[in-house]
Amino acid sequence: MVIYISKEQAIEVHRKTIEYSGGGDYGIINIGFLYSALEHIQNDDYYPLFEDKLVHLIWSINRNHSFSDGNKRLSITLGAQFLLLNGYMFCVKRFMEEMENISYHLAAGRIEKELLQKLVHSFLEGESDFSEDVKLEYLFASAGGNIGFDE
Repeated sequence: MVIYISKEQAIEVHRKTIEYSGGGDYGIINIGFLYSALEHIQNDDYYPLFEDKLVHLIWSINRNHSFSDGNKRLSITLGAQFLLLNGYMFCVKRFMEEMENISYHLAAGRIEKELLQKLVHSFLEGESDFSEDVKLEYLFASAGGNIGFDE
């Protein structure tokens, strides 16, 4: 049984994320984006696995700006909370360490949902690092396709 984050919990996590991570604006742009993500991950027809639910939660919060500030940070903190609520404590440390860079590139449009799925899969499998194939795909994506010297 999956434990989900409520709308009220998510709004409180946003407030605390802004407060404890260096500040910013608490303004709301479209709260429906947040509510939609929280509701959609509960649909097992679309998101049958916990991994699918986590990927969609991170993706949606990061890419659809519910708030005027802190959306990348919120995608990380809600992802970590979702992991903890569902017994994935073993991978939260690595998740938190890796997600700062991943969320930046995700928000910039360099990381597609399929690559995010591979990265999240690595966390949930308890791997200490990404596979070589995933590392290369992530490097290429984060570099905007420009690896090496431009001549």
